[in-house]
Amino acid sequence: MRYELVIFDNDGVLVDSEPLSNTILAAYLTELGHPTSYEDSVRDYMGAAMHRVHDLVGERTGRRLPGDFDDTLHSRVFAAFERELEPVDGVGEVLEKLAADGVPYCVASSGAHERIRVGHRKTGLDRWFREGTVFSAEDVGRGKPAPDLFLYAAEQMGVAPEHCVVVEDSPLGVAAARAAGMDLYAFTAMTPAAKLAGATGYFSRMAELPELLA
Repeated sequence: MRYELVIFDNDGVLVDSEPLSNTILAAYLTELGHPTSYEDSVRDYMGAAMHRVHDLVGERTGRRLPGDFDDTLHSRVFAAFERELEPVDGVGEVLEKLAADGVPYCVASSGAHERIRVGHRKTGLDRWFREGTVFSAEDVGRGKPAPDLFLYAAEQMGVAPEHCVVVEDSPLGVAAARAAGMDLYAFTAMTPAAKLAGATGYFSRMAELPELLA
């Protein structure tokens, strides 16, 4: 293994949450008078922290979202997770191999800690992430495309950025990893490689990832 730490994005990389969460976000914004299609949501918010939703809506409309927006959205998303969320196909085998090979890994997500916990518990991925290996944009106050989250995860795990590799599936995540000075492999199951320019490499199935990392 040529890397000392593998940093996984969560939504769309570990858990297949992007279709669910973007469908719900688009519907809720539309309900509040901010017409948003599923495609709009994926384009503007996939891989982003919640503050980006507030920032973009404010910039575009001059209006603020309700004070309970985050709580209401999370409630709807978590309910959908409990009903429907599945792990990304093949990710369990990847984590099992990394653990067996003694390769350190962690997750660094724009999502809130609670969102990560709910998703991992529902999909059974919680068994692979011990305490101290789960990082959220909540920890640094600024989500992707800023590099802060990836740099914080590397620091907490005791690994220099140049020895880390990120596994991402969103343009915002790719930009954040590049800004952090890390290699990254882009997962193209949902987002075409053309929209993930700047990655070290690309893969469309999780079964391909271990060979890339090696």
